[in-house]
This record gives sequence, structure tokens and C-alpha cells, in this order.
Amino acid sequence: MNEGDVVLAALPQADGKIKLRPVLLLRQLPLPYNDFLVCGISTQVHQLIKNFDELISEKENDFRDSGIIKESVIRLSFLAVASIKLVAGKIGRISEIRHKTLLQRLSNNLVKNI
Repeated sequence: MNEGDVVLAALPQADGKIKLRPVLLLRQLPLPYNDFLVCGISTQVHQLIKNFDELISEKENDFRDSGIIKESVIRLSFLAVASIKLVAGKIGRISEIRHKTLLQRLSNNLVKNI
């Protein structure tokens, strides 16, 4: 598994239940654990936070490679740390440009007003 991959992972939801869901591997965290910082991917496009989350749709170049089956939101607003043991498998990959854009957007947001 690599940064930029779209995978299925078991993550806790807001209601406390564990659900297998598509996530984007944003960044691998330092050793020794090899965990990943991930963000959820949802078909609930109404949850999009403009200028933060990212919409990915059929008309975009990397949609097919992503393994996502319908228009979705890559939710930087839904972050988690996932052990590689929780990853059920890879379904695709987003473009390097989109991955870097998401990391930069998250980074900018984290350091805003410091």
C-alpha cells in the first residue's frame, strides 16, 4: 500500500460502529507502526466542504483509476489513523497531482492563523 492509494478499511463511524469503507491513504506515519493518515470517501456529495474537501467525478482523468464507482467526496473533514492491518485491499489510486493538492490543502488548513 502506498500514499495516494484508495483502499477499503474498517473505520469507526460517528455512531461508534465499525464500517468497511473506501478511504484515501494520505500519508504513511513514521515507523515503527506503519499506520496511515487516511480520509474517508463518501458518495454523500452534500457533505462537501468547499475549498477543503474534494469532489471526484466521472469526467475527471483519474476517476477510473481511483476505483470509485460513482461521484464522491474525498473528505479531508473525515480523518483517521488506520493500521495497515485494518486495510482489506486496494481498489485504485488517485493522481499524484490530486494527492499533492489534498496534502497541501490539509497542511494549509492546519497551520492557518498560527
